[in-house]
Amino acid sequence: MTARERVARLVKAWPKVYPDAHCELDFRNPLELLVATILSAQCTDKRVNMVTPAVFKKYRTAKDYANAPQAEFENAIRSTGFYRSKTKSIRGAMRAIAEEHGGKVPDTMEELNALPGVGRKTANVVLGNAFHKDEGIVVDTHVIRLSQRLGLTKHKDAEKIERNLMKLVPREHWTDWSHWLIWHGRRRCYARKPDCSNCEVFRLCPSGRIFLRRGEAKSE
Repeated sequence: MTARERVARLVKAWPKVYPDAHCELDFRNPLELLVATILSAQCTDKRVNMVTPAVFKKYRTAKDYANAPQAEFENAIRSTGFYRSKTKSIRGAMRAIAEEHGGKVPDTMEELNALPGVGRKTANVVLGNAFHKDEGIVVDTHVIRLSQRLGLTKHKDAEKIERNLMKLVPREHWTDWSHWLIWHGRRRCYARKPDCSNCEVFRLCPSGRIFLRRGEAKSE
């Protein structure tokens, strides 16, 4: 089975396995999603979702974030880790949004990438989930791991993996593809001891039998 054939079968299988797959960061608008996504770096979505309710209540506009005292904002997001660099990124991005985009989060890859502290991964999250635009594929640690295990790439670099996936996955599924792999990575295909014996797409995974044979997969 070629990688393209495997993806075609997975695109049909994933919606049945994870019909409710979605971005697990809580947000109500593009501005909140941008903030939550920056906070999620090196942090779990669960932790971010514990922090953002108070943050979103206090800071409602791009100007609010841009004008927030640094020490005050750092303290508000401290538990997400790397709070100094995240504060710098958020305040910088919000200042640019307030001054250059009329306070509204831009909806193009080029404009989002131009914001301080906003890389391609963050831009993909915002475009796909807040604006419903499939401009790229979010590649996080789960997507990297599963893409390799499913035989869809040999690369370790996120940008190279994204390029591989964009050639294989139909564009209309780019946003969902990330959700599917992230959900499967969190619920079944763990970094250590993947649950291959209960994997819903075991027959489509070239790594499953290898893990089972080596005794590296979780067994019930």
